[in-house]
Amino acid sequence: QLQLVESGGGLVQPGGSLRLSCTTSGDPLDNYAVGWFRQAPGKEREGVMCITAVGGRTDYVNSVKGRFTISRDNAKNTVYLQMNNLKPEDAGAYYCAARRTLYYCSTSPANYDYWGLGTQVTVSA
Repeated sequence: QLQLVESGGGLVQPGGSLRLSCTTSGDPLDNYAVGWFRQAPGKEREGVMCITAVGGRTDYVNSVKGRFTISRDNAKNTVYLQMNNLKPEDAGAYYCAARRTLYYCSTSPANYDYWGLGTQVTVSA
């Protein structure tokens, strides 16, 4: 069983940056693909970026291309989401999720088994 805890959310002005962290426990992170997701009020949860367990390959949605970066530090059991040039439409609750698979990751929430409780990101002047 894997537990995930997100941190790093907060209030930032448009154009600003935040780095979210997803720290896991209960099982080594090495065997898990991890994804970041977000959900704005009244909207469905959407995938943002993901990273494979092996090889560190990533996938992302077009709306964050060139602005967001995902990385992982398995020694620290932590996955990061660096968000730059934030826009008001990036606001919402951000969640990380994990699936025990080595060579694949997905930005579809349905493909993940373990979820954190989320951290709030607000982008406002």
